[in-house]
Amino acid sequence: MSDTLLSKIKAREAHVAVIGLGYVGLPLAITVARAGFAAIGFDIDPQKIVAIEAGRSYIEAVPDEVLSAETRQGRFRATTDFARLADCDIIVICVPTPLTKHRDPDLSFITRTCDRIAETLKPGQLIVLESTTYPGTTDEVVRPILERTGLKSAQDFFLGFSPEREDPGNRDFHTSSIPKVVAGDGEAASALVMAFYGAVVQTVVPVSSPATAEAVKLTENIFRAVNIALVNELKVVYEAMGIDIWEVIGAAKTKPFGYMPFYPGPGLGGHCIPIDPFYLTWKSREYELPTRFIELAGEINSAMPRHVVGRLAEALDIHLGKALSRSRVLVIGLAYKKNVPDIRESPSLKLIELIEERGGSAAYHDPHVAEIPKTREYMALKGRKSVPLDEESIRRFDAVLIATDHDAVDYAALARFAPLIVDTRNAFSRRNIEGGTILKA
Repeated sequence: MSDTLLSKIKAREAHVAVIGLGYVGLPLAITVARAGFAAIGFDIDPQKIVAIEAGRSYIEAVPDEVLSAETRQGRFRATTDFARLADCDIIVICVPTPLTKHRDPDLSFITRTCDRIAETLKPGQLIVLESTTYPGTTDEVVRPILERTGLKSAQDFFLGFSPEREDPGNRDFHTSSIPKVVAGDGEAASALVMAFYGAVVQTVVPVSSPATAEAVKLTENIFRAVNIALVNELKVVYEAMGIDIWEVIGAAKTKPFGYMPFYPGPGLGGHCIPIDPFYLTWKSREYELPTRFIELAGEINSAMPRHVVGRLAEALDIHLGKALSRSRVLVIGLAYKKNVPDIRESPSLKLIELIEERGGSAAYHDPHVAEIPKTREYMALKGRKSVPLDEESIRRFDAVLIATDHDAVDYAALARFAPLIVDTRNAFSRRNIEGGTILKA
């Protein structure tokens, strides 16, 4: 049975389903189609399907012309009809894995998706989970749901895991050029997963088990979270000493060995780094093992927005003689990282909330985010629009808070017209821009 699917993969005759057409799923589906496979994308949001059919991409990594070319030539289609999974040979799951309000893993998107797959599961299909999760999810959650059908993994169908490695805004790497870690449940599944991704991306990195592959993804993001927490803590300490953390890092990174630069900020954002470490801390409780290092890093990073707002209030008092409660603040950048429209887990949303909790008034400017969409945690901010960045607008605010250092921002104008600037990204020093009162936080 695996030989049949393997032959279809090699001949590019396998039909591939990608479930979840977000930042991971849509680029993957297009990459699969461009590799010569017939790809069909599934999503529960009908607006995404309408956009795709019209050739309008909502993901920056997928240009409109590329999307239109694949749909026009019939290599990529999108639908909300999950019954069509029965027509597919390979099914890749790219759905969200958020946290609950108690910071426990929320696998509801995965379980509901697996329930849908089980409704049409047939012998010979390959199911691959790409969603970031704790080690053991593929074996302990996905496989039991699929096996309730009476079909058995490694015998009737094949199961694997391959963690996504998308990096929104990174123009140096694309889905096809990022090495792909892969693993299967048994030898046959491993061979199929390797063959499929080997036909789609340039480099495949096989590991021994799905749990190992799941751990690889968590390790990558925990590494970043811990190191960012370290420089955030150093920032606070060095601030008290009158030392510029950015100057320290700039000098330290000249060492050609034994040092890797990480940079402080107003808090963590994106779907991965603020969330993924807690998947491991949750799982570790099953083994009665502490994860003090990871949890401490989470506490430090989560505290950064409050630290920044504290510095902002202090700066307003010292330099303008105004309380934050009587001040208007313009937050520059709503997205969680520069030059992208992605606001998932963005600390900017928390900064706006904290400013207003303290009685201040907050607005934002972001060249990539025209309006705040609906979010689970910040419903009250929905519908707010980006304000223009001109002299008249800037002068209406008492302070400007740089939360995201987009390139498409007129920093020189901010320096000329803003009475006070609090810069969490070292945006002005890096551009050699001086003027007014610019403080780092």
